[in-house]
Amino acid sequence: MQTDWSVVLTFLPQLIAGARITVQITVVGLLGGMILGTVAGLMRAYGGRVLNAIAFAYVELIRGTPIVVQVMFLYFAMPVLTGLRVDPMSAAVLAIIVNAGAYIAEIVRGAFLSISKGLTEAGLALGLPQWKVLVYILGPLAFRRLIPPLGNQFIVSLKDTSLFIVIGVGELTRTGQEIMAANFRAVEIWTAVAVIYLILTGAMTVALRVIEKRMRIL
Repeated sequence: MQTDWSVVLTFLPQLIAGARITVQITVVGLLGGMILGTVAGLMRAYGGRVLNAIAFAYVELIRGTPIVVQVMFLYFAMPVLTGLRVDPMSAAVLAIIVNAGAYIAEIVRGAFLSISKGLTEAGLALGLPQWKVLVYILGPLAFRRLIPPLGNQFIVSLKDTSLFIVIGVGELTRTGQEIMAANFRAVEIWTAVAVIYLILTGAMTVALRVIEKRMRIL
């Protein structure tokens, strides 16, 4: 079968609309995942036995199960257990928050624990409370070390949105599937989908590289 790349131009507005939904899910999900992951990571690093155990159980549970199972649990099983039904978009965002949060928690924990204990002791010796030591002394240094692994997690989470096709979210992959099912132009449509994903991940990589260079530890 001969290829017809003009098909891509015809359906480009629909693909861009799907990409927009992909970006929305990723941005909102990662913002929530950053908050959840930071809290869980600090619980793992500095919490007592109980807080550490709670955070550890959460991290291991999420990292030990596929995100597609997690989103299907949120969309299909949670309404049965709680009586609260969520729409596909909300389930997708919540899945990114929960999934990314578990991985970010370990990134945060590792970054903070990699800072010399001498800095913590010096801050406490100056009379600073523990939270000020974390925010004003350890935080800025840890944040610089967070950027490279966070970049990897952001890209993984963006690509993970393609799995939400299983609950009917109209993101980029779902849009490509619907277009391809209508005209059977698999080569052209899936190539266009792949290129759009490359553009999205490439833009994210460049942005993170710029931030990393500006905040590099000398």
